[in-house]
Amino acid sequence: MEGRLKVLAVAGAGVVLGSVSTLVLLKLLPRRKIGSQCRNSAPELNGEVVTSRAVTVDRDNGMPDLLADEIVSEHLTRNIQFFGLESQRKVTSSYVVVIGLGGVGSHAASMLLRSGVGRLLLVDFDQVSLSSLNRHAVATRADVGIPKAECLKKHFSSIFPECNIEAKVLLYDKSSEEEILSGSPDFVLDCIDNIDTKVALLAACVRRGLKVLSATGAGARADPTRIRVADLRESTNDPLSRSVRHRLRRDHGIEGGIPVVFSLEKPKAKLLPFKGPSGEEENPSDYQVVPGFRVRIIPVLGTIPAIFGQVMASYVVTQLAGLQVEMEPVVNLDLDHYQMLHQRLIEHEESLYGTASQVQVDVEEVRYIAKELWHGRSAREQTAKDVGRGMWRSVNELMLIRWDREKPASVSNLILLKFKEADEHELTTVDEIKVKEPEFFERVTSVLKRAELDFGF
Repeated sequence: MEGRLKVLAVAGAGVVLGSVSTLVLLKLLPRRKIGSQCRNSAPELNGEVVTSRAVTVDRDNGMPDLLADEIVSEHLTRNIQFFGLESQRKVTSSYVVVIGLGGVGSHAASMLLRSGVGRLLLVDFDQVSLSSLNRHAVATRADVGIPKAECLKKHFSSIFPECNIEAKVLLYDKSSEEEILSGSPDFVLDCIDNIDTKVALLAACVRRGLKVLSATGAGARADPTRIRVADLRESTNDPLSRSVRHRLRRDHGIEGGIPVVFSLEKPKAKLLPFKGPSGEEENPSDYQVVPGFRVRIIPVLGTIPAIFGQVMASYVVTQLAGLQVEMEPVVNLDLDHYQMLHQRLIEHEESLYGTASQVQVDVEEVRYIAKELWHGRSAREQTAKDVGRGMWRSVNELMLIRWDREKPASVSNLILLKFKEADEHELTTVDEIKVKEPEFFERVTSVLKRAELDFGF
């Protein structure tokens, strides 16, 4: 016990010493100005104005070598330990454009700043509102009514004053493309939720040869474990990415090649009906401030767009640093697999009931049942034994059957089982399962209840 107390005492002393040494460093370091490289107002630290200090300039891109500054180097110590000095120098000499500064974009921009990106262009035409405070990275009530771009710049200047931050209160469109995308940014982050603008931006980035990362729909979701980064072609269960994919292919001949952040989770809510000042439902387009922009509201749990933004920042920073990160693959069954399950269901129904007239699902709904409800495994398996493509190979040993024989084969009454399990299930009833296997009954009932909610039964 005595030895343990000594260890704790030494550790505590180390923490105090570290804090004191940092404060002493901040007090003693000369306060010399970087010059025109820093456009932000200087913050105060312990009542003393902290101005930027003289640093060397990177000859390759003309940007300041921020890591030559002692305070910046200390600020980014953990990043340097993670990436290595030269890789972190790539980050601090980078230029990133973030377009759309709401729940997703504000968090992405905030973490890019904290990670040491040396130059940021922040673009958004909108203002901070009270209702956006549930998901915005830095806005306070005092910021309500001011442009989001200016709000971020104000707060960012006190976090990392050495960063060259430019804020543009602009709507991205064809007329503003050159102003926003010129200057050879190392990365562009698309955090826009309007389809027309999003498609135009992505097409422009492809045309200009710019690296771009796009965020799809973060609203109406609640499961952070299902957020993925993949090619636009692989995003599923997202109406926004589906529309963007279609428009890019139709209008610009772009099939893919654009990384996106998306959720595998099916949206848990739809756009709310629009009610005008009278309280009655009205045409939302009559109230649009900007043509083509959504007026109706989609419910948003603030944590999910924040995580989307953090994922975007992590992706971009590792890319800038040259760190190879293998993203978890998004494995989709081929359409043939879903057709096979659908055909197997029809044949089973005909064999057991003499007709398939009670089959109320198509191939697309079979996809939802197999992938979203049962995750490509038997309903009797609580956890996945196989992952990746191995999981989907097991589908060849599975079939869809009715949970309750007294009800039709609908989305909310179909389960995946192995062939032998299916034969055994046909010999019992739901009431018998409820008595003999209450935990299994509750688990299956809960999953099927989700299908009812998703499809509005």
